[in-house]
Amino acid sequence: MTATLDAPVLVAPAAHPRRWLGLFAILGADLLNLLDSTVGTIAAPAIQADLGGSTATLQWIAAGYTLAMAVGLLVGGRLGDMYGRKRMMIVGVLGFLGASLLCAVAFSPETLLVARVLQGGFGAVMVPQSFGLIRELFGAEVGKAFALLGPVIGLATVLGPVVAGLLVDADVFGTGWRMVFAINIPLGAFALAVGARVLPDSPPAARGQRLDVRGALLAAAGMFLLVYPLTQGHELGWPLWSFGMLAASVVVLAVFAATQRGDGPVLVRLSVFARRSYSSGVVFVVAFFGVITGFSLAVGLFLQLGLGYSPLKASLTMAPWAVGAFVGSAVGASVLAGLGRRVLHLGLGLMTAGLTWLYFSLSVDGPPVAPLAVFGAGMGMIFVPLFDIIVGDLADDEVGSASGILTSVQQLGASLGIAVLGTVFFSNVDAPAAPAFVDAAKVVTLVAIALTAVTFGLGFLLPRKAKNAAH
Repeated sequence: MTATLDAPVLVAPAAHPRRWLGLFAILGADLLNLLDSTVGTIAAPAIQADLGGSTATLQWIAAGYTLAMAVGLLVGGRLGDMYGRKRMMIVGVLGFLGASLLCAVAFSPETLLVARVLQGGFGAVMVPQSFGLIRELFGAEVGKAFALLGPVIGLATVLGPVVAGLLVDADVFGTGWRMVFAINIPLGAFALAVGARVLPDSPPAARGQRLDVRGALLAAAGMFLLVYPLTQGHELGWPLWSFGMLAASVVVLAVFAATQRGDGPVLVRLSVFARRSYSSGVVFVVAFFGVITGFSLAVGLFLQLGLGYSPLKASLTMAPWAVGAFVGSAVGASVLAGLGRRVLHLGLGLMTAGLTWLYFSLSVDGPPVAPLAVFGAGMGMIFVPLFDIIVGDLADDEVGSASGILTSVQQLGASLGIAVLGTVFFSNVDAPAAPAFVDAAKVVTLVAIALTAVTFGLGFLLPRKAKNAAH
């Protein structure tokens, strides 16, 4: 239930005559990512019932996508600079459509997981091009585009799980869960056909420069070594090698950081980490997105596996959460200038209140509507201002790199949240009965409350004002 946040955008001088048509093509591409980042919450139990697989499979259906996205985002924006944003947008959409088709025809958990990883990888090529292309299309009128973009993203967040539930329950032509991925094909075909004709084909800003392939491989290896044992460890009884992989992830990520200090091509500018406010913000992003993504998966599994809800009933039960996020995002954007980072604490306070209320209300009758709506409202208040606040103390020439790192860390946090909270959930289900699932959901809720409290404390280390209000 999360959208990919992007860097603050500079305004370009010119406007394209077919800019609105081009914007709809870009929105079509972005919706592919927004919808597919949420399907694991609702469709995973139906997928497991059809294809088989373990409890870890349910986590990997979501974590594989976000982990590939986390790694790919480190290079996706750079590829747009090197080869042109339009070209890489087209490549990303084409690859995403191919991977979606592979998801729809998957015949085993392994083939589906491979397809999901491909989806995340191509999504990471596609998504970073959007804001640059919008700037090229609209120029000085870019504000009009973002006035439409925000509500569309919010609406997709609200409708994504509901649409997934409808498609699984409808069982169109006997496809069941497969239609959740097949629906991407007409949407992507529109984005592809219109985008190829309308999007501006500007010269690459970094033509001829090299990509840091070594850094990308090290980052991928380090993130995989971190997420894999957290996802598989419980199911395999926490063998010794799982702890070895966790230790190895620290070493590999340290080597990655060392390679980013050289004079050659790099993926990240480490100078931004010299500021405590930014480093604290990175940890904040990991914890925040870990909570909301991992908790979302746990609630979806609780409703379907524990209480026997249909995919549609589960998605409708969770809809108040998304509606709350939609409302909260509008509030967060409107009060940012006056409150600064205090808007984050207000949002985290609402999240904690909603989680606490939910903890005392969970039962075999399911979660009540109000606590989920309160939690969602608090979550939404943080979405809009978060990145602008974290980069508030950075120089203008550091913002692009810093925001790119945060976007990648956002996806890594989502993967870790799925791995950790999913493992906590299944570790506490000691019987195939609804009361056992209620107890497991309560433990996950307590962990989410604890992580939210940590995030609340980290908020005091962030800049007081957002970037656009700091100077």
